[in-house]
Amino acid sequence: MLRFAFVLTAVLAVVGVGLPGRAAERLSSRICAAIAFHPIGPGRADGEHEAGYYKSRLGRIEVRASVKNGTAWRYHVSLDGALLAAVRGPLPSIVAACARAKRLSAPVQPDHSCLGDRLVVLIADADEHHYLLLYARHGHVWRFCSAGRT
Repeated sequence: MLRFAFVLTAVLAVVGVGLPGRAAERLSSRICAAIAFHPIGPGRADGEHEAGYYKSRLGRIEVRASVKNGTAWRYHVSLDGALLAAVRGPLPSIVAACARAKRLSAPVQPDHSCLGDRLVVLIADADEHHYLLLYARHGHVWRFCSAGRT
């Protein structure tokens, strides 16, 4: 009986360790990452301004703000100076899983104005493409803004 309990404990330990390992492998930092940015302050000249950038293995990821009357009215993401084309259709399921892992809202209905007190670029690798999603925080709620693909 003691031998059976030991074998059962060993099997459960292997199964319990194996499942989270595969889940962690699917959402490793190479597949799923989030980079935080601050929005620009008020009083800027009209036009487009860089809110921040991050140099990654993909290239230079920039968050840019469109400013009108001294106030940012929209944010967007560019990669190596080029705007990302918007993703049409549904996103792969790994992108939604990545957003959940980073405690962001589901990337379903975009908020095109993309204004908030904090910005995050979510990077998810799926289907041999890199998806870059922009989120803006309003209080304690993260809103999905836009998605682009390389």
